[in-house]
Amino acid sequence: MRLDLEGRLTLLLLAAVLAGAILASGLARVWPGFWPVLAVTCAAAVIPAVLAARRALQPLRRVLRALQGATASYRDGDFSASLVVNRDDVLGELLRVHNELGTVLREQRGSLVQRELLLDTVTQHSPVSLLLVDMHQRVVYANLAARRLLNDGRTLLGEDFPALMARAPAALQAAVQAGGDSVFAAEIGDNEETLSLSRRDFMLQGRPHRLYLLKPLTRELSRQEVATWKKLIRVMSHELNNSLGPIASMAHTGAEMLRRAETSALPMVFSTIGERATHLHQFIAGYATFARLPAPRPEAVAWAPWLAELARQQSFTVAGGLPQQPGWFDRSQLEQVLINLLKNAREAGGNPAQIEVAVLHAGGEQLIEVRDRGPGMSEAVLSQALLPFYSTKRSGTGLGLALAREIAEAHGGRIRLGNREGGGLSVMLVLPLP
Repeated sequence: MRLDLEGRLTLLLLAAVLAGAILASGLARVWPGFWPVLAVTCAAAVIPAVLAARRALQPLRRVLRALQGATASYRDGDFSASLVVNRDDVLGELLRVHNELGTVLREQRGSLVQRELLLDTVTQHSPVSLLLVDMHQRVVYANLAARRLLNDGRTLLGEDFPALMARAPAALQAAVQAGGDSVFAAEIGDNEETLSLSRRDFMLQGRPHRLYLLKPLTRELSRQEVATWKKLIRVMSHELNNSLGPIASMAHTGAEMLRRAETSALPMVFSTIGERATHLHQFIAGYATFARLPAPRPEAVAWAPWLAELARQQSFTVAGGLPQQPGWFDRSQLEQVLINLLKNAREAGGNPAQIEVAVLHAGGEQLIEVRDRGPGMSEAVLSQALLPFYSTKRSGTGLGLALAREIAEAHGGRIRLGNREGGGLSVMLVLPLP
C-alpha cells in the first residue's frame, strides 16, 4: 500500500526524531557536556531530514507547476490543457478534479460559441438594422442591414458614431438627436422609407453601451393602410346604405302618396327622411372631426370646476381627492374625450351610479381614469379597441377610443385600457405636466 504525502512526511519526521534521540544517547556516554551533544545531534539528524523532506515534496512542486501552467492557459482562454494523472494519492485526485474542471469549461465554451454563432447569424440576417456603440461613441457591432443602410455595405466597426450620423439622412440625424423612440420618414436611396428608431442603454463587460435598432416599416404600413382603407370603405358603405336605403324608400312612398292625394302620412315620411339624413350628417361629421383634429393648445385647468361642468353633461362620481395643482391640457379636446369615455361607460351595461372619474398627479404626469362596473373587455377586444373603425356596438363608428388615443398622443401622452378586478373597465389617460 502506497503512502500519501502526509504519511511520508509523518514517517520522515518520526525517523528524524528517533535518529536524533539514538545519536544523542550515544554521544552523551562518550562526550560530556549538554550543548556540544545537542549541536552535533541537530547537525547530524536535522540536515538529512530536511534533504529528505525536500525530496519528498518534489512531486508536490511538480503538480503545482503543472496546475499553474494549466491555470494560465485557462486565463488566456485556452481550455484544451489536460494534465497526466499517474498517481493514486491526494495529488492524483487533485489532478483528476482539475481535468474534470477543464472538461466542463471546454463543454461550456463550445456551447457558448455555438450560441454566439447562432445569435450572430440571426442578427446579421435580420431586416432590423443593429448598431452597438460603446462609451467612446465608437461602433463595436453592426449587422448587414446597418451596413447597407449607412455605409453601402462596408464595415462599420470602429467608426465614430457622430461622424457616421453626420453622413446619414437628415431625418435620421434628427431622430437620434431627439432621444427616445420615434418613427420617421427618410430618403433611402431613391425611395422614401418609414423607419422606427429604438435605443437601449445597458452594461456590457462592465462598460456602458447603447444599442440602436432601425426597423423598416414601409411595407407593413402599406399593408395596414390598405387594410384600413378597406375597413373604412366597408363601414362607410354600411352606414350609407343604412341611411340612403330608408331615404329612397320613404321618398318613393311619399311620391306615391302625393300621386294618390293621400297627404295625411306625409309628415311621418318627411320626419323619417330628416332623421336618417341627420344621422348620416352626424356620421360624416364624426369622421371629419377625426381627420381634422387640430393641434392641442394646453392651458392650466382647475380640476374641480372643470369636472363639475362635465358632470352636468354626463353624470359620474369623483373617486378620491383632486390634486391641488391644476391640470395642463387642451380643455375642449379633453372634454370631448371624457364625454365619449363616460358615454361608453354608461352604455357598458353596469350600474350608472358606479361610474367614477379619478385624477392623480404622479411623477410629472397627470392621470385621468374613467371606471365602470360593466362586463369589461375580452383580450381580443382589448388588443383592437384603440384601432380606428373597430367597434363592438351594432351602431358604433369605432372612432370614440381612437379619437381619445389621437388626442392623448397629440398631448405627448398615451391611453391605457384594462379590466378591473371585480368586473368593469378602466380607461386611463396619461398626460405630461409642464
